Amino acid sequence: MGKKIIAFVMLVMVLGMQVRTLDAHQIDDISCFEAIISLVSCAPFLTGVGQPAPSTTCCEGAHNLFQKADTTQVRRDICQCLKGASIKFGVNSDKAKQLPQLCNIGLSFSIDPSIDCNT
Repeated sequence: MGKKIIAFVMLVMVLGMQVRTLDAHQIDDISCFEAIISLVSCAPFLTGVGQPAPSTTCCEGAHNLFQKADTTQVRRDICQCLKGASIKFGVNSDKAKQLPQLCNIGLSFSIDPSIDCNT
């Protein structure tokens, strides 16, 4: 258990450093940085380091992001942002696919690392 906590703390530290290197362009009402920060509490679940299910805070952040993605262009931009971030942060694609269902978010598409964000 102690090793998992240390690994999670290290992940958060690395996440903080890596977020600065991501494209911080504005995605209409939300920046890429803000999109990533809204899902930071999901890191233990998405990376498989800790929790077997997303936390309440994770789901709240995911719901908030989903609500802000209210146009096709914003959804495409957030998709591109999170697609790049998921590679940098080592997100487990199976966990990412489970997140919408576990957080009761109705998506019309499946989360997949090979998704074409333009469709």
